[in-house]
Order: sequence, then structure tokens, then C-alpha cells
Amino acid sequence: MDFSHCFKVIVNRGKDFADIPSCLGSQDDMECSHTREAPEGSADTWHSCGCEQHISAQSRLFIKGGRIVNDDQSFDADIYIEDGIIKQIGNNLVIPGGARTIEAKGKLVIPGGIDTHTHMQLPFMGTHAVDDFYSGTKAALAGGTTMIIDFVLDQKNVSLLEAYDKWRNWADSKVCCDYALHSCVTWWSPEVAKEMDILCKEKGINSFKMFLAYKDVFMLEDNELYEVFKRCRELGALGMVHAENGHLIAEKSSEMIQHGITGPEAHEMCRPEEVEAEATNRAITLANQANCPLYIVHVMSKSAAKVVTKARRQGKVVFGEPIAASLGTDGTHYWNKCWRHAAGHVMGPPLRPDPTTPGYLMDLLANNDLQVTGTDNCTFNADQKALGKDDFRKIPNGVNGVEDRMSVIWEKGVHTGKMDPCRFVAVTSTNAAKIFNIYPQKGRIAVGSDADIVIWNPNASRTISAKTHHQAVDFNIFEGMTCHGVAEYVMTNGHVVLDEGQVRVTQGMGRFIPLPCNSETVFSRIRERERTNKPCKVDREPYDGPVAKITATQMQEKSIVADNPIVPNNAEFHGRPMTSSGARNLQDSTFSLSGHQIDEKSPRRSTTRSLNPPGGKSSGLW
Repeated sequence: MDFSHCFKVIVNRGKDFADIPSCLGSQDDMECSHTREAPEGSADTWHSCGCEQHISAQSRLFIKGGRIVNDDQSFDADIYIEDGIIKQIGNNLVIPGGARTIEAKGKLVIPGGIDTHTHMQLPFMGTHAVDDFYSGTKAALAGGTTMIIDFVLDQKNVSLLEAYDKWRNWADSKVCCDYALHSCVTWWSPEVAKEMDILCKEKGINSFKMFLAYKDVFMLEDNELYEVFKRCRELGALGMVHAENGHLIAEKSSEMIQHGITGPEAHEMCRPEEVEAEATNRAITLANQANCPLYIVHVMSKSAAKVVTKARRQGKVVFGEPIAASLGTDGTHYWNKCWRHAAGHVMGPPLRPDPTTPGYLMDLLANNDLQVTGTDNCTFNADQKALGKDDFRKIPNGVNGVEDRMSVIWEKGVHTGKMDPCRFVAVTSTNAAKIFNIYPQKGRIAVGSDADIVIWNPNASRTISAKTHHQAVDFNIFEGMTCHGVAEYVMTNGHVVLDEGQVRVTQGMGRFIPLPCNSETVFSRIRERERTNKPCKVDREPYDGPVAKITATQMQEKSIVADNPIVPNNAEFHGRPMTSSGARNLQDSTFSLSGHQIDEKSPRRSTTRSLNPPGGKSSGLW
């Protein structure tokens, strides 16, 4: 049906809707032949042309009897929703007639999840991710996630604005839930700096991601990274980093091939934990020097997590994002005898073979050493992964997670007793909303907030499988995992999209959500540090004493020494001058750091053996 011709009819709150005349036109065209006058003093609107039952079901919801859980408190109350906005919270609410009632007794009513890290239909490594903005967001809603933040990631030297427009064109017509965008900076120039300004001020972008991996593809050098960090600080945007050492990975990848190791296990072996930890520490150091807040995406290892934790305890403004994969499984799968199974887990940075890693990361997440959760959802089918059947370097990097993130975190966090439901809400929704500056529109159940709501049954369970998930990918890294905690109803902008196990969505029903710069959660400390830590020179009297003079000969000698301060250019091995008689200074050494020996050009002498060395024979009795 086309409801585009609906008129506004003004009614009193609580008035019996049976008194409102129904549409006299046919339901085929829904043309309304009348309007209704607004009673005096009424300020409420009812979007209808007389089709009360349809409109009530779409725009008016009453959630009754549940326990509301926010990041800071939980309490029993009812919720009334109208036109996609939470209008009332409390007990004994006065609800207009015609609203649909959803019974939530014994269930938790929580804010919809926000997945901070997705890559829908991403062109990558010669192919495209199979989950596009339709199948990916449909799957997200099925699992209780009502908003994603995707990455605009194009090739080097492509305009950031052109890439942004491309992603908007892909997403706007397909998304089933609300979405926002991060922008990736894969090259640096004055033009990039200008485009970052436009993205922040006009396009709703408040975060920029840089890569320290994927050499010659996406990777920035340290000096470029520092420039981007400074620009982010100026714009009030959050710097984000994929932290691995791209140079070292390139070298170690070649070594693996030389050793004949071409399978998925080599992917982890050329990217050990310390490579991730080193890059994490380097990124934090550079960001801190630029006074730029930093967000480390997909924290995958204990080592990297420890670096983030240490930096936060030193007062540095840094946030850590473990993902569903690093919290729910491990890298032992890379050594599975089935190539497809092993390749299905390939992602960068890789899952870690230490089986205690997921529990360790969950402990840090529960205690706020790590703050938010994403998925890095970037999915490829078996035939796409097979591009690397003979060379692990050609396996497209990426795994699933957007549908299963909420259940995995509840299972590994709340069900095990590591975190309470309030903390679960914080790490799956609220903290993301605060960091990316859309709180309390998102991430909270409160009057005036968007009606992105999940009715969560903590007593139900489900088993994850590629056979039953809603994603387009043919593999699931959590295959066979039984999760306690299931989304029974999911509402996005007041629309019930998951209803008793059935997903009902249409393409394009989601909205683009602009992310404003200068998030209070991110920049409140940065602004104060900018003011208090501003470099100050020392006021002193000008120096008017003698100044040494350096002759041209001395300048030349200085230049020669500077060229190679360890081994002089004259190739001599002695730094001390000759004695007054012209002999070599015996206090000098013949040792050279270059590895050369002073007598290496002299002919070798034949070997001689001393039968009676000083101190006696080497054999025989004394």
C-alpha cells in the first residue's frame, strides 16, 4: 500500500480512536476525503488518513513489564514510543488507543547495539565483501544491533570526498538500520587536509582511520601519520589506527614463502603479537605528541591490550576496541587440517593462537581498560578465500560478526559472570554513542531518544551456524557456539523489525546519522591539555659573550666525520694520530664496527703448531 497521501489529523491524547471517522476512499489509493479539526488546546498529532490500525502498528508501541537496562542503572518501567521516538517511561502510563502492546515481563529492555567497525561490500584484495549494506544490516538487526559505523576505504590518491560519495550511494538505498561513516586516510597531501575539513564540517564525519599495515596499499609512514593526527586535533576529530608493522610483515611474509609455508598458518606466523604491540605503542606515542585522541581498532592480542591499558593509566587519551572475533574465538584454527576452515578465520591483525586471549580481553573490557566492541565484519565466501590457496598472502582478509556480536559478548561476558548487564550495554552501545558524539540520541533508553530498542531474553539460548544466520557469507567463525541471551524483539526507529524470530525489513529504511566533531567524551581533556601544555619559551637576556669561530677547513673536516662517524672516509682503522716519531699509536684499537679487519687484505699464513706453548705442553703429565 502507498500511504504517501496520509493527512495529519489532530486528536486529544487518550481520546478513543473509534470516534475518528475512517477513510472514505479505497485502500488502493488511500485518498482521504475529509480532515478533522483540532480540538482547542491540543498539541498532539496523529499521522493518519483514517487507517488507524496500520498507522498505530507502525508508529505507536507500548512495551510493558520489562526491566530497562542502561549503562548506569536498571529499573522496572514501561515504555511508550511514537513516531520513532521514546515519548514516555514509567509506570501507569496513559497510552493513546490503538498502540501495539509488546509484553516484556521477565525480559531486559536495552538500547540497540552499535557496531563501531564494519566493512560492507568493501572492494578488497581483488574482490568484494559478499555482505552488502542490505544483507549486512539485515543480519545486524537480527542479532540486536540497530546501528553500524562503516569505513570509507578507497585506494591511494583517490579523493576522500569522491570516496565518501561512493559509499553514500552504495548505502543509502540499501541499509535496513541507521548507519554512520568513518573516513580512511591512505595518503597525505595538502588536498587531503582540505577534504578532511569539508568532511567534518559538511558531511557528518568525525573520525579518520589510518593504517600502519598493508605496505604500498593503505599504509602511511610515521611522518605522514603525525601530520594526520595534528589535523584531526585541529578539526576536533578522532584519530583511529590499524596497528601492525607493515614493513616487518612484508619481510616476514617473504620469509614464510621462502620456507615453503604457504597455508593460512603463515598469516599468523608473519604477524606475531609483538608486531601488533609495537605498532600500537608507536601510534599512541605519535598521537600523544600531536595531542590527538586515539582509537585503536580491533585489539587482537594480550600484548596490544597491555599497551593500551598502560597508556590509559598514564593518562593518555586512547580507546581500545576488541571485536567479536577476538572475544569469542582464537587463532588455533589456522592450524586446522581443513584449508577452508583455516582460511575462513584469516583476518588482519590475525586471531591469536593463545587460547586464553579471549578471556583476557574480556576481563579488560569488563573493567574499562578496553571500552567498546565492533566486529570488523568483512566477509568472503569460500571461492574468494581460495584466491590464496597457493599463497596465504592472497587470501582476502576478513570474517563475520555483525549478527553474532551481541550474543557472543553476553555469553563470554555476562553469562560467565565477568560483567553485569549495565556494563554489557556500555560496551555494546552506550560508550560508542558517547565517543562518536550521538549520545543520548543513541545508546540510551530515555525520553527523547531514538526508539532503537532490543527486548533481550537472558534465559533463552541459540546455537550459531552458517546454515541459519542471515548473512550472505557461507562460513561462520563461531560455528556451533551455544549462546545464552537472545534478542526476541528488535525495534529500529520505532519499527519492529525482529518479531518472534522473523526479520521484517525493507531496503533503504535506515538513515544516515551525521557524527558531530568535538565529542565531549573524547575532547574535554584534549582541550585542557592544549591550553595547559602549550610550549612556552624562557624569557632571558640576550647572550653577548664570545662566540667560537669555525674555519672553512674545520667545516670540511666536520662534514667528513659526519658522513661516517664510525669509520672515517680514509678507510684507516685508527682514530688516533701518529706519534711524534711517525709510528702508529699503540693505544689505538684495530676493531671496527663495520666488521672489517685491519689485516684482511694480507695473504694468509700457513698454520703453525706450537708443541711447547708457554706454560708447558698441552699433553702429558707435569
